[in-house]
Amino acid sequence: MIINTAIGAAGLSDRLRRFWPLSGQNIAAIEKSYDPAAGSPVFTVQGKYTARGWTEWTQGFQYGSALLQFDATGDAAMLEIGRRNTFEKMATHVSHMGVHDHGFNNVSTYGNLLRLVGEGRIAAAPWERAFYELALKLSGAIQARRWTQLPEGGYIYSFNGPHSLFIDTIRSLRALAIAHKLGHALMEENDRRVSLLDRLHDHAKTTARWAVYYGQDRDAYDVRGRTAHESIFNVNDGSYRCPCSQQGYSPFSTWTRGLAWAICGFAEQLEFLAAIGDGRNIDLYLEAAHSTADFYIDEATAADGVPYWDTGAPQLHRLGDWRSRPAEPENPFEPVDSSAAAIAAQGLLRLGRITGECRYTQAGLTVLETLLDEPYLSTRSDHQGLLLHSVYHRPNGWDYLPPGRTSPSGEASMWGDYHLREAALYVDRLNQGQPYLTFWGP
Repeated sequence: MIINTAIGAAGLSDRLRRFWPLSGQNIAAIEKSYDPAAGSPVFTVQGKYTARGWTEWTQGFQYGSALLQFDATGDAAMLEIGRRNTFEKMATHVSHMGVHDHGFNNVSTYGNLLRLVGEGRIAAAPWERAFYELALKLSGAIQARRWTQLPEGGYIYSFNGPHSLFIDTIRSLRALAIAHKLGHALMEENDRRVSLLDRLHDHAKTTARWAVYYGQDRDAYDVRGRTAHESIFNVNDGSYRCPCSQQGYSPFSTWTRGLAWAICGFAEQLEFLAAIGDGRNIDLYLEAAHSTADFYIDEATAADGVPYWDTGAPQLHRLGDWRSRPAEPENPFEPVDSSAAAIAAQGLLRLGRITGECRYTQAGLTVLETLLDEPYLSTRSDHQGLLLHSVYHRPNGWDYLPPGRTSPSGEASMWGDYHLREAALYVDRLNQGQPYLTFWGP
């Protein structure tokens, strides 16, 4: 990446003023036309959001986006969309025993609502605040219950089963963090009380140890900062077996959205642990955050901060020296993933703030500057997506291919749109001197 060292948060003000009306237009269009009976909206096909059955992990981003829109603009209609749909449609996500995505669905909805109440941005009767708190307590405990115990620590296992740790879940630990902060714990057999904060630490340690590489010759592809999407364990004795990948090209290349989840997740947890005065394992988490952020900046992205979907994508070599020039979202060989860039941007900004290292802050601003303009920002009123050129599942071939094209482009994803809004709100608050944006609130 070629980092823009001159830009500051204030330099994005004009782009942000343009961004929020486009964002609100898209939220309103989806709310008006999308049929919830079809399942959670996942990604766009020819500009219209559609479902894609795998797991229900994106609905919280849909309604959470409306809450972020209200936060940024004060639009009461957006608050109504977010609050009403959280009340009416999100309960099954709170009690969902089968997924590792509680931080995505429930912190984006109940969590944003509780944060807005705590900040005094919205009024809520005592019962309403208690309702949000109860949902978040239960969500954190249920996520923590998806547990594989290891000889040293353990992890929240993915929807693939007890043998499987996903890199994504490091960002979903926010569910455990909030539940712990609210004074909750997981109660097991014989009234055994399990600390959600201890589970958060154990999962983060396991992720840092096995899902992130540090250039220590763990295998022939051990490059500092590279990540594995999935880590496989033998559940009989708890031993680590191998890396794997569900959505990347291979276990020995780097799926860039997984890399972005790691950057954002570790940076955010570093902020949370600092806020509650818990210094355990900080050196390990800092090394994981530094390594993944450095790999993103130095190896994983094009010059403008947007990565292709996997660093080992088989046709990437046909683009030549792709790192030296801006990403080419409509190239015929391999797709970019703008959603990875949106997730990474916020992680880089947060890492820069907590460490005081301007390299990361400037890299995050560089990425966001790119995404807040064409060809990534959608300005079309007939396209329900906000952040174009996102990719969902390249190996499964789920992404829409425009006629005559051999590589997907031009579509959006619910998580990409949400995380662009979240990163935009983060910078907007800095510019306006508002309270620093955290998932746990004041």
